[in-house]
Amino acid sequence: MATASDSLQQSATTPVVKKSRWKDGLEWPAVIWLGSVHIIALAAPFYFTWYGLWLFMALSWVTGSLGVCLGFHRLLTHSGFETFRPIRWFLALCGTLAGEGPPIMWVSAHRKHHRFSDQEHDPHSPRDGAWWSHILWMLPKGGSQHWAQLYRTYAPDLMRDRSLRLLDRTFLWWHMGLGVVLFTVGWANWDLNTGISFALWGLFLRLVYMLHVTWAVNSASHMWGYKTYATRDNSRNLWWVGVLAFGEGWHNNHHAFPRVAQHGHKWWEVDMTYWVILLMEKTGLAWNVVHKTAVTTVVSAIEFPGEDEPTSLQKVA
Repeated sequence: MATASDSLQQSATTPVVKKSRWKDGLEWPAVIWLGSVHIIALAAPFYFTWYGLWLFMALSWVTGSLGVCLGFHRLLTHSGFETFRPIRWFLALCGTLAGEGPPIMWVSAHRKHHRFSDQEHDPHSPRDGAWWSHILWMLPKGGSQHWAQLYRTYAPDLMRDRSLRLLDRTFLWWHMGLGVVLFTVGWANWDLNTGISFALWGLFLRLVYMLHVTWAVNSASHMWGYKTYATRDNSRNLWWVGVLAFGEGWHNNHHAFPRVAQHGHKWWEVDMTYWVILLMEKTGLAWNVVHKTAVTTVVSAIEFPGEDEPTSLQKVA
């Protein structure tokens, strides 16, 4: 079994981020968005309320587990199950409110990551540096043509969906609207302090939490943990990311079987997001769920439009 020390040694000997990636400067909309969210979130401890804390936890689950993990990742990116069109749009909206980017942008980058995982064209491999994989990869300027090409190559199926294109165009407006709603509800039903608490804990601090636990899947889960399957990349199963990121931290399992909706393959690999998919299946809200039990051979195809070459795997633990 591969160990954490093996991963750390590999990371330490790999090249740092190439200077050429910064030749066009910074992606200022991303810098301003991420910087503003983090700076404003620093005020949250000064406006602590128990209602704000519960709101933080509830919206973290809605936007994180339902939105990013279930909606963006297992549904839109990998088609691990199917559902009704209004539910699909609702899950995409929840994912949009996680602050990690609009749905088509998120899916395009993630599908590219699977195609080139820990190789030269991977958007966020720790082999280019731990901080690059965690956050810096979003900051170099790519330009509109960069994203247009990425959309055409990796998400032509989503580009045909008008509702997803709408979410892409109106990304910031949804956050502004949510902030106004949270502040108004807190102020109208309690007081001004509660209104500010709702906005800070329910929006800004929650965004910071969701950003970093999801980014940890890209960084920490490619550096530390254990490998159950001998994939061609350095993906790992990391327990604390699995817990904090609603089951996404069982990353080696996922890279071994990208379409499988179940990321936790061992009894101790808790996967809250998969529990929701099971509930949806039992109530008729989801169908054609790709379960691990349906996989009869240890073979995985990288899941994005146009890719059909399987990757042979060996179980190592």
